[in-house]
Amino acid sequence: MSLPIILVAAAMLSMTVVLIYVGLTSSSRGGDQVVMRLEEFASRATPLTLEEIELSQPFSERILRPILRGLARFVTRFTPAHTIAATAHNLELAGRPHNWGVTEFLGMRTGAALLLAVFFFLLLSVAGQPMLYRLGSIFLGALLGYLLPGMWLSGKIRRRQQEIIKAMPDALDLLTICVEAGLGFDAAMAKVAEKWDNELSRAFGRVIQEIRLGKPRREALREMDRTTGVPDITSFVAAIIQADQLGVSMAKVMRIQSEQMRIRRRQRAEEKAHQAPVKMLFPLVFLIFPAIYVVLLGPATLVVKESGLLGGM
Repeated sequence: MSLPIILVAAAMLSMTVVLIYVGLTSSSRGGDQVVMRLEEFASRATPLTLEEIELSQPFSERILRPILRGLARFVTRFTPAHTIAATAHNLELAGRPHNWGVTEFLGMRTGAALLLAVFFFLLLSVAGQPMLYRLGSIFLGALLGYLLPGMWLSGKIRRRQQEIIKAMPDALDLLTICVEAGLGFDAAMAKVAEKWDNELSRAFGRVIQEIRLGKPRREALREMDRTTGVPDITSFVAAIIQADQLGVSMAKVMRIQSEQMRIRRRQRAEEKAHQAPVKMLFPLVFLIFPAIYVVLLGPATLVVKESGLLGGM
């Protein structure tokens, strides 16, 4: 096909990669950018003009993010309310990666769907495929661009929940030690958030921030349960709220919860150990056994062929 079509297809592919990369990385540095702008403003003797402030922002903040937000606002008008609520909940379960909101995520989905649809259409046009295939590629590219961000978000949710489950027993041990040493429950959670840097410690830190802002402890804990979706967190929050309402010793409740979490972790390890033989079956059958058969039966096959040739002579 003609050279301009090939160049357009290559440009669309490059733009797709750039948009996806910028969408995944630019928002994660939002806090650092704010600090840098404040430091730059404080270091200047004369105040910045609006044009200088606008030009000091990176290209992704000035151009790409407004485009994605505009696409998201257009799509949001036709998106059901329950879909928007489900997307917001999934972003909370994923820990709000890169400080994304519903608008940014829907904009990324829409942009990826449009770009992949155009790219697939141009790619099949360059290949000289019939028009029916080109139209089908538009639907396929749009569907793929829409589904890939959702798959990525689901993976983030699973990894975050697994990290929380893995860190829960050790965190409860530290909470138990702090409470038994005389600290209050809020101070013990603050100590966990200070000592560690993982998804669970960040969840505890968010609870402490909400409590300091005036939110009741039980509501802050329930919000943590809602934004994690982990059954262990659910049982832990229920036990803490019940102990707080009934006036039970918090140290005793924490000790019981810590022992239960360790029992659950041991049970999960035993479950995975029992699943190992089944998971090893397919690599053994399709990868290891054929190689063993070649090593063991190969010489025997050669001997049989040589004996057959000698017998025929």
